[in-house]
Amino acid sequence: MAFRSNEEEGKGQQLAISKLISKAIDPAERNQSLGVLCELIDHYGPVVESYPHWHPLVSTNKRFDAPIITPSQECGYEGLDHNVFLRNAFITCPYGDGQDVLDSVERVRRDAQLERVAEISAERIETKLYHPDAHPILVKCKWLRPMSRDGTIPSAVALPLILEREVPCWRWAELAETWDTMQPYFLGQPCGSRSSLFVNQETGQIIRAVWKALIESGMYGPIKAGT
Repeated sequence: MAFRSNEEEGKGQQLAISKLISKAIDPAERNQSLGVLCELIDHYGPVVESYPHWHPLVSTNKRFDAPIITPSQECGYEGLDHNVFLRNAFITCPYGDGQDVLDSVERVRRDAQLERVAEISAERIETKLYHPDAHPILVKCKWLRPMSRDGTIPSAVALPLILEREVPCWRWAELAETWDTMQPYFLGQPCGSRSSLFVNQETGQIIRAVWKALIESGMYGPIKAGT
């Protein structure tokens, strides 16, 4: 089935609304909460299921043996709860005061090797989301390189980030994973065979071609059969 980005964007927005605009929020505040959420999606979105493993919001993890595709403690974050992921940010709604989230994002920002590529930061959202007792926080990725005209991440940015994570793996790899296996880790989810809400068709094709060349070089060992 063809990947239809408009349909996926619409489905993602509805899922975010159903999760974060709950009936527990006072009806008098609900419209304001909905407006703020839609503004955040318009600015930082669309809503996604998971990130490419090279995205700055998750690439701070130190694991190269198993790709991490959602923000977690493995990426350096603390206190995350009730999350909604956007292309260039994520919303988390902990029940505590959220200071542990803010402090951990600051540590991630300092430790991330993203010079001249992106900046990670966090701020409180002064509107009720998920539950009246939750304290929503926005964790943002500000790109320092130009994005594609359609808002997706261009190959000039995505490809170097992929290579930084994948090339070192040649030292311990025993088998090369095919594109079918690596596709969701390179493109993010939801995705099609060559594009997603993170990268367009042109960029996806470039990533696929480069990965094909890498595994066919033999640098990771024999290509894994049956994948």
